[in-house]
Amino acid sequence: MRTFTKLIMLLIMTALPVMAAGQELVHSVRGKVTDSATGRPVESVAVSIPGRHYATVTNADGEYVIKSDSPIKELQFSFLGYKMERRRVQPGEETLNVRISSQALPLHESIAVTGNPWHILKEALYNVKDNYPQEPELLECFYRETVRKRSRYTYVSEAVARLYKTGYNRSVYADRAALEKSRVLLSQRRSDTLSIKMMGGPTEPLFLDVVKNPEVLLDENIDRYYVASLGSTAYIDDRPQFVVELRPAEKTDFALYYGTLYIDMQTMAFTRAELSLDMSDKAAATRIILVKKPLGLRFTPKKVALTINYSSSGGWYRMSYFRSEIQFNCDWKKRLIATSYSVVNELVITDLRADVQPISRADMFKSSDILSEKSAEFSDPDFWKDYNIIEPSESLEHAIGKLKKTLK
Repeated sequence: MRTFTKLIMLLIMTALPVMAAGQELVHSVRGKVTDSATGRPVESVAVSIPGRHYATVTNADGEYVIKSDSPIKELQFSFLGYKMERRRVQPGEETLNVRISSQALPLHESIAVTGNPWHILKEALYNVKDNYPQEPELLECFYRETVRKRSRYTYVSEAVARLYKTGYNRSVYADRAALEKSRVLLSQRRSDTLSIKMMGGPTEPLFLDVVKNPEVLLDENIDRYYVASLGSTAYIDDRPQFVVELRPAEKTDFALYYGTLYIDMQTMAFTRAELSLDMSDKAAATRIILVKKPLGLRFTPKKVALTINYSSSGGWYRMSYFRSEIQFNCDWKKRLIATSYSVVNELVITDLRADVQPISRADMFKSSDILSEKSAEFSDPDFWKDYNIIEPSESLEHAIGKLKKTLK
């Protein structure tokens, strides 16, 4: 049992120094999703076109934009704990604001919410062959990395990429990612003495697919390392879910997770995974996420959290959204006040490609690659033009504007 989240920290001593042809996404709808009771924006709502593979998610401000190669007639909005909403899009309508309701759905009398959580987990694992693709697929995705020093964004990197995923009866080690276009924005002040870099880029979601890769969490020894319990029933897309909660059972030499797994009661498919690394042993947590740091730097991990959503389309469940967040403090031995950092990676599957071709070794993004160092090869001035993306939140959009100014 192991994880693949990696973080490199390097001391900066001196100044920091085509998409394949296809159909253009000329039709778009944008808007904002809010809670019907509070009016507050709802983040990470899945927005999709029913019957199509185009999709995106809302940002921290609840805003979204979704694009298609044909007129958009209907949109679907889905999020954990909320009723699924479908809204018609009128001809020529380009803005659609939606209010979603978190009202609890009645539980049918025939649904049993008791049982042995280990039996539920084992049945869900047994049914992976029936619920997840067994043949290779080529997925298009949008990927974003951000780094914040305290509240200030110092790094934003974004990419459109392809993910080649073999069937769920195969190992993740045959899965590959390739960049199609990318850009990076950096801000370096004289007071900044560290550059934070993430290894793996869009390969991280491939390796941390908990359903396909048992080494992350669901291996054969899970009942040895974890205690499982059943939580309260939840709803995803108006469908009741078993909620299995995991916590570390014993002290180990390596860090474990606190986890919540959502399993569809009817199909017994994993639909969502929420994992948080156990921080009780700082040294063990550091070994998982830190690859390199300069001498004299003290590194203290504060939080490592993962969220993975799986959505059903065409009879199969697929990973549709991935988010990882790492929070940590750094300080030099001669300084009394530590500086807080936050690294967030997000990936949303935006389309399912029909032309399923393996990614060659020459094109593949390696797990040791760093996106900020590869972006120049895939730069495109029309980056935002034709693709479904995670719309930048107001704070991130403001940060991007400031970072752009530093590049002029």
